[in-house]
Amino acid sequence: MNRQPRLEGETLLLRPLRQDDWDALYAVASDPKVWELHPANDRWQEDVFRAYFADAMAQGGALAVISKTSGAVIGSSRMQAYDPAAGGSVEIGWTFLGRDHWGGGTNREMKRLMLAHALEFVERVDFRIGEANLRSRRAMEKIGGRLSERDGGVIETATGPARHVVYEITREGFAAGPLNA
Repeated sequence: MNRQPRLEGETLLLRPLRQDDWDALYAVASDPKVWELHPANDRWQEDVFRAYFADAMAQGGALAVISKTSGAVIGSSRMQAYDPAAGGSVEIGWTFLGRDHWGGGTNREMKRLMLAHALEFVERVDFRIGEANLRSRRAMEKIGGRLSERDGGVIETATGPARHVVYEITREGFAAGPLNA
C-alpha cells in the first residue's frame, strides 16, 4: 500500500509532504487555536512543531493538504501503522487544517480521498483521537466513524497524560456511509 499517494478531489490536492513545505505548514500550525482541544496543545510552538514535522518526514505516510483554488498548503494528515494482517488496517491521523478551512467541506473531502485510497488495500481504517478532543470526535462521527471498543492508549504530552479512543471506518461502512453518498 502506498501511504503517500497523490490524491486529487474537487477542491483539494493531497501529495507527499516535503521538506520545503516547512514554512507554509508552520504558518498554518503556528495558530494556537488550531491545537486548542488537541492533547498536544503546545504544537503551535516552533520547537514542538519542528519535532512533529521531523517525525512526519521520518515516519513516511505524511501528506500536505493543498487548496486547489489558492495553491496554498492548508494542513496535513498522515497514514501510518499499516498492518496487512487479517484483512489489513492503517491509521489515518495527525491531521490539522487551518481555521479558515474548519466547518466546511475540507475535512470531509480530505478524509473521503484518503479513505477511498486506503480501503482499496485494507479492510479497516483506524483513527486514534484524544478522548477530550470533542471537535475531532464530532468530525469523525460526521464522516461515519464508529467508536470502537479498542483502547487508544495513553500518550504523554507536555500537559500530562492524554487518554485516546479509537474510531474506525471499515470498507463496508465507507461504502454505506456519508462520505460515499
